[in-house]
Amino acid sequence: MPSAAAATAQPRLWGEPPSRLRGLGEAARSVLFINRLRTFAARPGECSETVNAGIKSLYLTPALKRKPRVCIESMPSEMLLKIFSYLDAMSLLSVGCVNKLFYDLANDNGIWLKIYSSCLQPKWTTWKMKSEQTEAVPLGCAALHDKKPGYWKKEYILKQTAAVKTRVMRLAKALDPYTGLPCKNKVAMKLSGLSWIIVLKDKNGKEHVTEKANLSFKHTSVTILWYSTNWPCLDVVSTLKLFGVTPLLLDQNMPPNKNGPRRLSLIAEYHLANLTESSVAVGADGLVQLFSVNPGLLIGIWKEKNEIAFVMVSLHYHQLLERSILGSATVQYAPPPNKPVLDDIDPEYGLHDYSLHLEMHGRSCTYLHGTFRNLFCRKGDIANGYLRLTVVSLKDNRKHLPLIGTLGLSWETDVFKGNVKDCYMMNLTLFDEIGEPFWCFSAPVCMELSSKTSGLYDYMGHIYTTNYADSEGKVCVKLVWLEETRQYIIVNLVLYVSTEKVNNWHGTNY
Repeated sequence: MPSAAAATAQPRLWGEPPSRLRGLGEAARSVLFINRLRTFAARPGECSETVNAGIKSLYLTPALKRKPRVCIESMPSEMLLKIFSYLDAMSLLSVGCVNKLFYDLANDNGIWLKIYSSCLQPKWTTWKMKSEQTEAVPLGCAALHDKKPGYWKKEYILKQTAAVKTRVMRLAKALDPYTGLPCKNKVAMKLSGLSWIIVLKDKNGKEHVTEKANLSFKHTSVTILWYSTNWPCLDVVSTLKLFGVTPLLLDQNMPPNKNGPRRLSLIAEYHLANLTESSVAVGADGLVQLFSVNPGLLIGIWKEKNEIAFVMVSLHYHQLLERSILGSATVQYAPPPNKPVLDDIDPEYGLHDYSLHLEMHGRSCTYLHGTFRNLFCRKGDIANGYLRLTVVSLKDNRKHLPLIGTLGLSWETDVFKGNVKDCYMMNLTLFDEIGEPFWCFSAPVCMELSSKTSGLYDYMGHIYTTNYADSEGKVCVKLVWLEETRQYIIVNLVLYVSTEKVNNWHGTNY
């Protein structure tokens, strides 16, 4: 038995209270014990009972047990599947992005078959085609075990997206009798949850996504304006891509969630390297300078910093919904080829019974909105690879058209607003003889002073010209500024349609 003096000296020699020893791990207590042994070796007069008591206290003191860490990943798969079975389709798609375990469980055919049958198949039957007959097959165990994981998830998504596309395309068939273009684009946008984003890629491959946009709807186009304070440096930007964005699964009772799964449709891709050299300068004010890139892109550059101020795009209504929904993230929507109509008109005619709808506008106002019919050209009007269609003749003052207001294009950012004079958006829709849209575009254009005097007997004022050109044709507009009434008058409007475009459309050989 140890003496009373030894028992009294034990805590002093051991050096640590028992409460702290119980909180240490086994390795830490071993190190501490070795250090104490060295202390005892330096004190040979201490009794051995004290050392034995220290060893006994070291190894017989129970370690403090830590509470087990509980996380949802450690739960059995059966319990997780039971939890996932109470989620809707959107939540299942989101939870499948957490990790691989959740992805595999969220692809369970049993859960998706239940969702598929409740939403799309109330009679609990599926239809399988066998040669020339159709028979109903009940959805039982075979529908679960014979299919790969995620099969019914894919089927559900395909059916839901196909149903939305069908309803949207049905709305696209409703045409405005005046413009000949779809008139229910706003309704279709709300039904499909459609929006537009731009993605700028720099030379290092990094992508910058901008989603916040202001929309301005006109009779034949929609103008979209993006502005931000986090634009990438203009010198490193290589490309800009314009996408139509729709939710993968749309809940009609809730607004689209930008963080949910979405589908992208590539509308256009622009190359912005050496922007000032590869684009057309269309105007400027005290703060920004505007550059136009076909088709329909307008970029505002700060004059002092040479950085992006805003990006604006004008989208023509012709096949806008198809381009914004039916394409993919890498491939644009390809319209079906045109089937030429048999033409038995006098072959001396080049084109006949064409009609034009023209709109000139800014972001908030419309300067001209008119339709011109019975346009034609003879073979004598075909030269230099173009067919000429005279819409407004300089000699026929009965067809001269006044514009409403002073031409200009407004812009805005988070801090500044402005208006670039003599710059506007031109929307052109040329219809062929059976009323099909033949040539359509919406693009920013500008006016340039041609001469100080008109030289016309009917008008006295400065003459301005507007010219536009793309791969399908050219537009030339001549205007006169009347100082007395402070308005512009269109005195000449001529279209030049590419012979290659006409030959591909009609199967001719001009």
